[in-house]
Amino acid sequence: MTKKPQARTAVATAAAPAAIVRKLTLEQKVRLLSGASFWTTAEAPGVPSAFLADGPHGVRRLAPDVGDIEGAVPATCFPPAVALGSTFDVDLVRRVGEAVADEAKQRGIDVVLGPGINIKRSPLCGRNFEYVSEDPLLAGEIGAALVTGIQSGGVATSLKHFAANNQETERMRVSADMDERTLREIYLRGFQRVVTKARPATLMSSYNRINGTHTGEDRRITTDILRGEWGFEGLVMSDWGAVHDRVAGIHAGLDLEMPAAGEGRVKELVAAVGSGTLDVADVDRSATRVVALALAAQAAREKTADGGMPPLAERGHDPEAWHDADHHALAREAASRAVVLLKNAGGLLPLAPRTRVAVIGELARTPRYQGSGSSQIVPTRLDDALAAIQGASPDVVFAPGYGQTSGNDLAADAVTAVRDAGVVLFFAGLPQSAEAEGRDRVDIELPAVQLELLDRVLEVNPRVVVVLSNGSVVRLSGFADRVPVIVEGWLLGQAGGGALADVLYGRVNPSGRLAETVPLRIEDTPAWTSFPGTGLHVTYGEGIYVGYRWYDARDLDVPFPFGHGLSYTTFAYSGLGASTGSTNGKGSSGTVGLTVRVTVTNTGGVAGREVVQCYVSLPGSPVPRAPRALAAFAVVYLAPGESREVELSVARDDLAYWDVQADRWRVEGGTYRVAVGASSRDIRATADAEVPSDGVVPPLTAASSLGEAMAHPVIGRTVTGMLQGAGLSDDVMIMTSAMPLDRLPYQPGSGVTHKQVQQLLDVANGTGGVVTRAAGKVLGLASRLRRPR
Repeated sequence: MTKKPQARTAVATAAAPAAIVRKLTLEQKVRLLSGASFWTTAEAPGVPSAFLADGPHGVRRLAPDVGDIEGAVPATCFPPAVALGSTFDVDLVRRVGEAVADEAKQRGIDVVLGPGINIKRSPLCGRNFEYVSEDPLLAGEIGAALVTGIQSGGVATSLKHFAANNQETERMRVSADMDERTLREIYLRGFQRVVTKARPATLMSSYNRINGTHTGEDRRITTDILRGEWGFEGLVMSDWGAVHDRVAGIHAGLDLEMPAAGEGRVKELVAAVGSGTLDVADVDRSATRVVALALAAQAAREKTADGGMPPLAERGHDPEAWHDADHHALAREAASRAVVLLKNAGGLLPLAPRTRVAVIGELARTPRYQGSGSSQIVPTRLDDALAAIQGASPDVVFAPGYGQTSGNDLAADAVTAVRDAGVVLFFAGLPQSAEAEGRDRVDIELPAVQLELLDRVLEVNPRVVVVLSNGSVVRLSGFADRVPVIVEGWLLGQAGGGALADVLYGRVNPSGRLAETVPLRIEDTPAWTSFPGTGLHVTYGEGIYVGYRWYDARDLDVPFPFGHGLSYTTFAYSGLGASTGSTNGKGSSGTVGLTVRVTVTNTGGVAGREVVQCYVSLPGSPVPRAPRALAAFAVVYLAPGESREVELSVARDDLAYWDVQADRWRVEGGTYRVAVGASSRDIRATADAEVPSDGVVPPLTAASSLGEAMAHPVIGRTVTGMLQGAGLSDDVMIMTSAMPLDRLPYQPGSGVTHKQVQQLLDVANGTGGVVTRAAGKVLGLASRLRRPR
C-alpha cells in the first residue's frame, strides 16, 4: 500500500522535546521509559506526568496506584466495539469518540487506552466484545473514526493491541505463526488504515509473539513497518506487564513500559548503556517521544476549560454527579443503531403499543451491557429493557425464567406467563463469566437452561421474539427456524435497555449489520482446527481466509452472513456503475482505484437507513483471493419512496495484495468485479471495471523457475516462443516449467553457463542488453529437453 506521510497533530506534537531530553541525566532519561505508577508516566525536569486510563467505550479513571477494575470514577458507558462495529457508521462513531474525549478531560485523563481493532479470527476469543470485526477494512474505518473523534478533543489515544492478539489463551507467551501475506492483508491492514488515516498519538504493543518474536521486541514490525512504511511519529507503549526484554524492546522501538517497573529497571538500563548493550541514542529517541506526549498532554489540559464542573475530588464516585444527559442520549442512539434484526418472519416487529407482551428472561431485568476485564466502565446510569418495555406498553407481564436460583420453578412461571401473550419477548444471552479478558470461550452455545426454557415456551406460544445479549456470535441454528424473530442485541452499554425498546416498538428502524458471520456450528469456523494452538504456538493455517472470506471460498452455508441485517422497510438498488479513478483522485486510504455509483430507493412505508456495501473481486486472477472482499460502505437515510445516488470510493490501495515474492503491495491489472448489496451474500447489482496494473515487474532470480521466466512481462514472450519453436510437447513444457533457472547449467549436454543465466536475468530485470540474444544463449538446450533426464 502507498506510504502516506503523517502530519503532526496537537496530540502528537510538543515544544522542543529533544532539547529537554538533551539536558537530562542518563538516569532521568531511562526513568522516563517506564511508568511512575499504574496509570501515570514519570516526571523529569521540564517534563510533566501524563495520566492514562482504560477505554475506549468510556473512561475508567482510577487512583494512580490502583490497578483493580473496581472503584473507578463513573462515566458514560457507550456501546462496546462489538456494537459500534455493527453500526457501519463512521460519523456516529466519531461523535461517540468526541463524547469520550469530553469525559476524559473532565476526569483529568490525557490518554485513552483504545480502540482495540484486532481481527475476530475465531468467535471463541474471550475478548471479541472489545474488537470491531472479522474484516480489516471495517475494523480500520471504525477504529479511525473513534481515534479521530477522541483526538479532536485534545485527548490522545492508544491503538491496540499491535498486533495479531487474537486469543486470550496463553496470551502473554503464545506465538501467532503466519505467512507474510496473511500478516499484511488481515492482521496489520486495519492498524495501517488507522495510523495513516487518523494518526493516533500512541500504539500499544500486544502480549503475544508473532512468528516467535515478542511484538514489543520486533523491530521489523514496531519500527520498520509502523514508522518506516506507515509514517507513524507517535509513541509505542507496552501492554500492562507485557515487557519481556526491556533492552531489546527499546532497540526495537518500544518507547514506554507500563506500568511502573521500579528502580530495578532504572538500574538495569543504566548498566546496559554502560556495558554497551544499549545505545544511548535509542534511549534518547524513546525519551523524546515520552516527553513529546507529556508536553502535548499538558498543553491540551491548559487549553481545556473545566466548564464550571466541580473538581474531581468533590464529585467522588457518585454516579449522579457524573451523569451527562446528552451523552446518555448519544449512548442510546448508538446502541439502537447497533441492534441487528436478523429475522422478522410475518412482520411480527415492530410491536403495537397495546400488544399484550410477556417478557421472559432475567437478562431483560439485569442487563449485560459490557464485557469483563480492563475495559469495564462504572456507568453513570443503567437502563434495563424490562423497564423500558413497561414504559412503552400498558400490558406487560414478566417472568425471569432462569437465574441464580433453582431453574424449575422459574421456568414453570415463565411458561404460565406466556400462555395469553400476544407476543413473547425472550431475552437470552451469555453470562458475564463466558466473555472476559484473560480467558477464551469453550463453545458458541447459549446456556442450556435458556435453550430448554425456549423449547418449553415455543410449545405454548410460537409468537416468540428472541432478543440476544452477547459479545460475540452464538450458535442460532438450533432454533432459528422455529422462531419468527431474532434480534441481535450484542452488549449495548448503559443505555442499551432503552435502545432495545426503541427498536422493538418501532421508534427506531433497525439498521445494524453483522460485522461478523454467524456460523452454523463452531466446526465450520476458519480457525477451528488450530485455535488456540499447542506448545505456545498457534498456526494461522487458514491464511487470508478469515471470516466471510473463509465461508465464501468454501461455499459453506451460514444462517446469517457478514453484513446482514433487516429493516422495517425495504430498499431497491439500480443504476450501478463502476469506473476507474475519480474526479477528486482521493479515497479513504489513498488514491481512488474505483468510483462506484448506485441508486438506492426506499420502497417501503417507513423511513430507514440502508448500509450500502461494496465488494470487489478479480475473477481469473492467478493469485489466491477471496471470492469477494469488502472495499467500501456507506450509510444512507431515506424517507419512504425517496431515491438517492450513493457514491463509494474504493481506494487503489484496497485493491492491492501482498506480493510475497516482491515483498511489497501490488495492484494486479485486469477486469475487476464490483458487487453492491445488503450483505456479503445479498448482492443486488454487479458491474465490471478495468483497473490498470501498477507497473511493478516482479524480479527474476536464479531461483526463479523456467515457467516464471515464460510468464515474465519482459522476456516471457521470447522465452515461450523459443521453447515452442523447439518443438516441445505440452507435457514436456509443463514438466520443465518448474525447473529453477540455476539448474539449467547442470543439465547434461545443455551447454548453458551460469554467466548466460545471469545475462538472461539482467535483461529481465532491466540491467542487461538485447533480450533475444541473451535468451538464445540460454535456450540453446531447448531441443535437448524433449526427453527429461
